[in-house]
Amino acid sequence: MTTVLRNLVFCMVAVLLALPAFAQAPPSGNVVLIADRVYLTGEDVLIAEGHVEAVQGDVRLRASRIQYNRTTDLVTVSGPIHLQQGSEMRIVATYAELDPEFRNAILYSARVVLSDQVQMTSTKMRRIEGRYDVLDKTLVTSCRVCSDGSPPLWQIRASRVVHDEEERQLYFDHAQFRVLDVPVLYFPQLRMPDPTMRRATGFLIPTLHQSSLLGFGARIPYFKTFGQHKDLLIRPFLAQNTTTLELRYRQAFRNGRMTWEGAISDDTLGYDQPRHFVFGEGKFNLKRDWKLSFNVKAVSDDAYLFDYDYSDEDRLNSDITLRRSRRDENTRIALLHYQSLRDAEEDNTIPSIVGVAETERRYFPSAIGGEARVNLQLHSHYRDSSFDMDGPDDDTETDGRDMTRVTAAASWRRNWTHDNGLRSGVTGEIAFDGFHTKDDAIYEGSVWQVTPTVATHLRYPMTRIEEDGTTQVLEPLAQLSYSGGNTLDIANDESTRVEFDEGNLLALSRFPSTDRRERGLVAAVGVNWARYDVDGWRTNLSFGQVYQQDPHPDFTNSSGLSGSASDFLMAGQISNDKGLSFMARGLLNDLDGLNKASARATWTNDTLWLDASFIWLRADARENRAENLSEWVIDTRYRMSRHWTALADWRYDVQAGQSAKAGIGVEYRNECVKIGFSVSRSFVTTTNLEPRTDIGLTLALMGFSVTAKDKSYHRTCG
Repeated sequence: MTTVLRNLVFCMVAVLLALPAFAQAPPSGNVVLIADRVYLTGEDVLIAEGHVEAVQGDVRLRASRIQYNRTTDLVTVSGPIHLQQGSEMRIVATYAELDPEFRNAILYSARVVLSDQVQMTSTKMRRIEGRYDVLDKTLVTSCRVCSDGSPPLWQIRASRVVHDEEERQLYFDHAQFRVLDVPVLYFPQLRMPDPTMRRATGFLIPTLHQSSLLGFGARIPYFKTFGQHKDLLIRPFLAQNTTTLELRYRQAFRNGRMTWEGAISDDTLGYDQPRHFVFGEGKFNLKRDWKLSFNVKAVSDDAYLFDYDYSDEDRLNSDITLRRSRRDENTRIALLHYQSLRDAEEDNTIPSIVGVAETERRYFPSAIGGEARVNLQLHSHYRDSSFDMDGPDDDTETDGRDMTRVTAAASWRRNWTHDNGLRSGVTGEIAFDGFHTKDDAIYEGSVWQVTPTVATHLRYPMTRIEEDGTTQVLEPLAQLSYSGGNTLDIANDESTRVEFDEGNLLALSRFPSTDRRERGLVAAVGVNWARYDVDGWRTNLSFGQVYQQDPHPDFTNSSGLSGSASDFLMAGQISNDKGLSFMARGLLNDLDGLNKASARATWTNDTLWLDASFIWLRADARENRAENLSEWVIDTRYRMSRHWTALADWRYDVQAGQSAKAGIGVEYRNECVKIGFSVSRSFVTTTNLEPRTDIGLTLALMGFSVTAKDKSYHRTCG
């Protein structure tokens, strides 16, 4: 008798070990069995009754009664039965019959929940060969089903559903797609991935689109997988005025990834056919900390990206870059290509090909202390044109000028902190710059220069802590520098736009590139103030000004640095822990007032996402800006209620007194569906662009193609 009981208990444990296989989890670790009573009937039947619970890892089985018959090798489980494995699968049934290995089973009144999203309810469920789950007369939905008998928002009813656990696919026979229990579509056969499947071959949900240029049309996407590491998205776009094929290819490698996307169109908009674009990007990790990246952008004509709303870029930048960044090294080798889509620019007269090779190393000499840096740079840019004079266009640039620059610099800097809190420092630098210019009747030839620079700076940070814990920091700062050498008579191709801000107030040169360097005696003074409130508010203000003995002739008026005394720099930031942030910056002079001004405000919380920015630039002929430039840009989302969200974006040209682009939209979302409707209008008019109105409608079924992890959108049962 003892031997029989021991064998039956062993078989019962084997059954409980096998049950988790239904949830796709191999047995591991110990099984904990809890029951009110365990007893033997005759010599062949072992019964566990009363709150039976078996736990193994993240797998839990609960039932009211489990019986194992050794003679028939059959396990019967009486419910209510609850089987759960993590969040991937939950099963509820009233009664089950199964073999000890649980490769074959029958469950009655079964409800299966996959990934806490999709639920399948069936009168009878059969498990076959440990792989297939066959559900008869099944209702499938990812919507919340309430106990009051009201139908879900949408459901699929099928005479039979087969769940292939190995392939993670759902197969439907005679399926009806219903909305509020009203039949809408019928499919004799239908296949869909289960929610645990991240990528699966098949059609995706179409989207509808109305454009004033392209007419009414639809995108019908098809997704194709090639193993675990690459896939292809094929998206035909059929509209009244165009036939377009859109493609996207992605592939992952052991050491990186790449993505290619593009489109080819045959339309009636009056351009040479076919029209197309190609965008590609990739990043790869190489040996010895090297990283290789590429970015490719090409388009058939200037208006194609705008007409089809693929991109707002008006200059396409392509590059292939090899880079290594370490604690004491930063090296970059890059080849860049530019394609202009602007009316006033021709590709053959802009520096369309640029090559750069640069490295910077730093060292810490123990003999003299401080930090030493060595910088080497080779830069070359090329224009397709070979004309060595300015052509018939309106600019003043030589059409074919090509230039090569070599730079080598060595610097040393050291800082001290004194007993009274004063911080001081010195910097010394020697730089060599060589230039070779061709295809330019004025600047043809080679020139070079050596620039020695010395500088000293002072900072005096002071801290004050108030009674409530608020901290204030006040830091006056000053720098005096001198740079020798002479300003070379070379064309300005690299430093055409100079920004003066709090980040380069104490820089040795405020030009964006080393083709230009400041000369003579330069003094800079400023003050930083910060306040950190105990309630989470943070405020930063910066003020500064630069005084130059000999202002560089290539500083434009709107740069703020063209006079002996620069414009007065003002900058500030305010933020708090509740998602509010505001920053502003401006350059003020005595004659014209503001030369430049910009501001940006963001506010993010549970109901609102707001991003608003403003920019104002004074007219400056040397920066090819004939009129003042002023613009507002607003982009926002507001969650009006649990399920409804409003969207808006607006771009307003203040100087022209008209909108450049505007759009509104509304989105409905719950646990099982997301519906979006949007209307946008572009008011831009140029020789190759026309105003355009777009209307879009998107629909996504959550749970299958799109996950719905954010439970704040989920409906509740009344």
